[in-house]
Amino acid sequence: MASARRAVTTRRTRPATRPPEGTPAPAELARQARSVLADAVRIARWAAVERGPAAARSVPEARQRAAAALDLTPEKVRAGWDRARLAGLIEMHGDAARPGWRLHAWDRDDMAVLRGWVALFDAWSLAHPAPADVAPTAVAEVVEAVPQVLSLLQLSAGPVATETLLDLLQQRVAELREERCEVPPATTEPAKAEPAKAEPAGTAAGEVPVSALLDWSLEGLASVGALTLDRGQATLTPLGNWAVWVKLEQICVAAQSPAGNIEQSAEDMLRGCARLTPGPARAEYRAWIAARTVAGAVGELLGVARGEDALLRGLAFEALRVVGAPAEAEVRAAAGEPSLRPYALLWLAEYDGADPEDAADVLTREEATWLWVDTAAAVADHGEPQLLLRHLDSAVQGTVPALIEEVRAGGHPRTVQVLVALAAAHPDPALAKAVRRAAFQVHTGGV
Repeated sequence: MASARRAVTTRRTRPATRPPEGTPAPAELARQARSVLADAVRIARWAAVERGPAAARSVPEARQRAAAALDLTPEKVRAGWDRARLAGLIEMHGDAARPGWRLHAWDRDDMAVLRGWVALFDAWSLAHPAPADVAPTAVAEVVEAVPQVLSLLQLSAGPVATETLLDLLQQRVAELREERCEVPPATTEPAKAEPAKAEPAGTAAGEVPVSALLDWSLEGLASVGALTLDRGQATLTPLGNWAVWVKLEQICVAAQSPAGNIEQSAEDMLRGCARLTPGPARAEYRAWIAARTVAGAVGELLGVARGEDALLRGLAFEALRVVGAPAEAEVRAAAGEPSLRPYALLWLAEYDGADPEDAADVLTREEATWLWVDTAAAVADHGEPQLLLRHLDSAVQGTVPALIEEVRAGGHPRTVQVLVALAAAHPDPALAKAVRRAAFQVHTGGV
């Protein structure tokens, strides 16, 4: 895969940026996220073992039992349960709750913890529902406008008065309404002699003031640990500051991608990432996957892997490594397909804890040879002859004649093209002639 990536990587790649100065290290951010989600983790672990015959028969009963077992109030149990689901600590399968993959990794994987907290951060309006008497359209407008509020808080790098935030929120809500060509409702009767009282700024007749929805949104963001409120001011927490920076970086990556990768199909996204080095590419994969359901993303990536482009096949499995545990079942199933089997076996070996440098030991000689041909096809399609010669060093066979013999027996559909490209690139005339003869024999079906 490294050979294939070198075939299309140039020096003109976007350098990885660093978080704002003063941002705590990932380990410290993860510690803070674990603190925010401590009750949710306790409830998730309690629910993971409550599956026996004595398990509660209803949600209210389960909450009562959890409250008693964990010494929490029913209200805290309800809130913790919602957070556990939103953070991926619990997965619902029908009426049954099962521990999510993040719960298994909670104590050992800081990035899994941070991704779980970001999932909760993204769903703050679900974790802190709006008042029942507020129109859903008004709530939706504010939720859509809140990222601008968060951006201002992040850029300010300190406390911001709620009056300032209210001005920004009202302006953004007005812009959203204008974009939808909404006109404030007019009165049905002519004006009376006594003038009517003016509506509060940002409010149409009969609506809840935007100021009240600002209070709700700030309280919701504070409830998930993204900011703090004090004396009419709001301040992002280190976690909140880091999360907003991550979101802004994702937007910048999407804007600077060759075709807006994050919004593209899996195939176009992978083509856009082909020129990136592994680190920035993984960041792009994460952003692309986060914008979709996990099942949908995995299905799209495997669909591309089944195509004819060997480079995209390898990149698809690199993206699946970012998905992690939720992709395991689909990858195991893919191991039954000859064209995907070597990639799937390597993915599963690394998932089970094997060192990437040793993962190839799980492949048979035939599978390793098939993978060599597939990668050579990617290099031949996208790279230069010198890279194909370097790729020879990664073959398990010790000599070119032995490699030719086993490649011919492997049955890879791109065998002829790879041998022709190798013959054209090899500087040894005798070996080049032997490789060309082998390509002709495979093409004609000869021995």
